[in-house]
Amino acid sequence: MDDSQLRYLRLLSEQYPTIQAASNAMIRLSALLQLPKGTEHFLSDVHGEYEAFRHVIKNGAGSIWRKIEEMFGSTLSKKEQRNLATLIYYPEQKLPLLLKTVPDQTEWSRQTLFHLIRLCRLLTSKYRLETVRKYLPEQAAAIIEELLYEQEDLESKEEYYNSLIDTVVATGSAPTFIITLAELIQRLAIARLHVLGDIYDRGPGAHLILDALMEYHHVDLQWGNHDIIWMGAAAGSEACMANVIRICLRYGHMEALENGYGISLLPLASFALETYTADPCDRFMPKVLNKGDFTNPELRLMAQMHKAMAIIQFKLEGQMIKRRPHYQMEHRLLLDKIDYERGTIRLDQNEYPLLDTYFPTIDPNDVYSLSAAEQLVVDKLKLSFTNSKKLQQHVRFLFSKGSIYHICNGNLLYHGCIAMNEDGSFKGFNVDGQTFAGKAFLDRVDRLARQGYFTVDNPEQKQYGVDAMWFLWCTPQSPLFGKEEMTTFERYFIADPATHVEKRNPYYDLRDQEETACKILEEFGLDPKRSHIINGHVPVKVKKGESPIKANGRMIVIDGGFSRAYQRETGIAGYTLISNSIGLLLAAHRPFESMQKAISEELDIDSETEIIESHPTRMRVKDTDDGREIQRQIDELRELLGAYRAGLIKEQ
Repeated sequence: MDDSQLRYLRLLSEQYPTIQAASNAMIRLSALLQLPKGTEHFLSDVHGEYEAFRHVIKNGAGSIWRKIEEMFGSTLSKKEQRNLATLIYYPEQKLPLLLKTVPDQTEWSRQTLFHLIRLCRLLTSKYRLETVRKYLPEQAAAIIEELLYEQEDLESKEEYYNSLIDTVVATGSAPTFIITLAELIQRLAIARLHVLGDIYDRGPGAHLILDALMEYHHVDLQWGNHDIIWMGAAAGSEACMANVIRICLRYGHMEALENGYGISLLPLASFALETYTADPCDRFMPKVLNKGDFTNPELRLMAQMHKAMAIIQFKLEGQMIKRRPHYQMEHRLLLDKIDYERGTIRLDQNEYPLLDTYFPTIDPNDVYSLSAAEQLVVDKLKLSFTNSKKLQQHVRFLFSKGSIYHICNGNLLYHGCIAMNEDGSFKGFNVDGQTFAGKAFLDRVDRLARQGYFTVDNPEQKQYGVDAMWFLWCTPQSPLFGKEEMTTFERYFIADPATHVEKRNPYYDLRDQEETACKILEEFGLDPKRSHIINGHVPVKVKKGESPIKANGRMIVIDGGFSRAYQRETGIAGYTLISNSIGLLLAAHRPFESMQKAISEELDIDSETEIIESHPTRMRVKDTDDGREIQRQIDELRELLGAYRAGLIKEQ
């Protein structure tokens, strides 16, 4: 044993100061390896749909309902099963409603406690007692532990067990215990949550989703392109900030900005009213699902603000493209291609009439410079973004729990794509004579994003990283975007739909081939025979016959249209993937109406579940990444025991 190894074991002995302490730890860890693998839940592209997200989290993507059917299918009616399921999802709201409908509240409470305890026992079989104990409120922990682990079927324990239940009900404590057990079931149903990007934009509740994720017991995040622009805006990127505000105005959702993060749009509103007062801004009317939510003056003001911010965005992006020529985005310099007198624009060899020719803030001789009034608006908004305590809290969480990609239990998780050439090779990106491609490129841009947010003492280095976040939002090389261009300008100003096309990276044609998926998995050091790629970003158009399962099962795309804005296109309301100890299950969800209907009418999300892979034997903790780390700890404890017994280290 060399000196460095001995020094490490001496440090370890401070945590396990005796032979018995080290032995006890080995016993606990060795037993843990034999528990069934915990259930993993994969979600993607939730796009601010907080109520639907919350419901899917509460029902464990349907896993709780499957447990109820499995356990009570022959003893409870469908209505009773739905009652029980809704009670578990929303215990505080549903319990008072149910108590009003039952003839005997005492007997109902008794039976409900029995049902909840049985479900809890089934779910706790994957967990150590000390893990379950952490999830229990202190005031009820001891009694719930007795209920969970006592064997009431033994004659000697039956009366004791029944007495516990009867006394809980008699003392009026049943509601507290029912709510506690329901919340415990929710928590135990899913061991780990993976969110594969695009929490933000389109829907109104991204800030609420992030609040919920920050409280979740075990979660990791892969950044989407809609997340990275909010992260860039929080870091001080003016171009990212302009995109964030424009998208919020486009969909008529300002809740996250104004109510969630306290970012006032008053400077923009004042500027837009003054600058575009004579402009109908018809091209910029917000795409709201229910126009009855707004008055006509409100819609018009949003349209004026929308146009004002779009023009500011195009100017700021032009400045960015000129500042970073290695981004290879010169083809997106469009304001200087406009003939402002004739109201036309020349793209490539074609000339198109503009649908809107009112540009009061654009100087034809210096098209990418902000006017003094625009600059004042940008400065005020930037101050709001960088000083929003809540936004900064959420973005730090995205950095601490998130990344461009993640490898977990043999699965490669990322939001968008791995940029490829048409021949299937990884597309390289040249920076200062060095080419990055595949995994190396993702590692580089992940680091640059962190550099842009966390650097404080090097303005040039910080700016480089901040600009990289905009790069990740919309450039052809971005693994979060994966298209040749974002045709925002064309969609606003040009009628010809041919100019609106956003050609995808060849990855999206090649991903159906098993060879492509295997190549990507090997690039990230994974076994292509056993591993999977799981990603989102591009909605799967189910109603057009498209399948989420690609490359002979090596790749699973789980963006099925969680956002209401996409559901007409996809035909469903999103996918969730479940990985448990026996295999992989894919759930296709129908649209979620509302939390109120879920509670009052017991309308769970209607889902169709498909088993897409079964493990030949039940997976144990020892077969997971956590299991390999536990085994490493066991090996180190074994070495510590050897050092104790050989006299190299003394017990303390």
